[in-house]
Amino acid sequence: MIRNNSEGILYICGTPIGNLEDITLRALKILNKVNLIAAEDTRHTKKLLNYYQIKTPISSYYEYNKFKKAPYLIERIKNGQEIALVSDAGMPGISDPGYVLINLALKNNLKIIPIPGVSALVTALAISGLPIGKFVFEGFLPRKIKERRKYFKSIENEERTIVFYETPHRLKRALKDMFDIWGDRKIIIARELTKKFEEIIRGKLSEAISEIDIREIKGEITLVVQGGIRKKENHKVDFLKNESVIEKYLKKLTNQGYSNKDIIKIAQEKLNLSKNIIYKKLLEIKNSG
Repeated sequence: MIRNNSEGILYICGTPIGNLEDITLRALKILNKVNLIAAEDTRHTKKLLNYYQIKTPISSYYEYNKFKKAPYLIERIKNGQEIALVSDAGMPGISDPGYVLINLALKNNLKIIPIPGVSALVTALAISGLPIGKFVFEGFLPRKIKERRKYFKSIENEERTIVFYETPHRLKRALKDMFDIWGDRKIIIARELTKKFEEIIRGKLSEAISEIDIREIKGEITLVVQGGIRKKENHKVDFLKNESVIEKYLKKLTNQGYSNKDIIKIAQEKLNLSKNIIYKKLLEIKNSG
């Protein structure tokens, strides 16, 4: 499908995650020139616009009106207008309703131009001190305790560094669930990044839980957690495929005077086989002797 040149543009515009001066010159230029700014929270975005004396009209586009508002914004772009999409903080489309508008623009073959900006997840990763050559971003954690614990269990073997967003009122419970299921991993709690009360809490999960358990936590929170440790590969021989090795080992234990009970216990550990398999093989040896 060939794009109509008379159609407008959707700008995906990154905005500060806290400090209002963390915005690019290009983003300021775009916000000044577009016909409309679609904002997740108009009151929040107006603070930014007022700070830079930007008079561009602003319209709300948020979680609860995204399906109704997106077609309206698309029609305006089709009619030649330029619209800047902004979130409360950071890059639109990351854990916010921006993806609905972006996907609808793609379906309508409209021009989309990204205006890069800061991101809480990348900022937190950069200062974490954990391996970030590979990482996985999991967004916000499940709200309900049962679902959250099930979720933690499902990714306990994830080896890459893991990034989450979490709300203050669920943070303590979430960390305790994480500790119960994953053990005492390293964690960084990045709170209110780039803002006046920015705080970085580093350490093991147990230490972080002890620190925040005695006080109230406020603000926007990003968690960076150490991935699971790769389990050492089992270099034991695949004894199930080599019965002669099993038989030789069991005969050796028998000749050394061990009882069947002790042989089974020792062989279970050394051969990594089930009790039933070992017992069955002992009977075969006895009957053949």
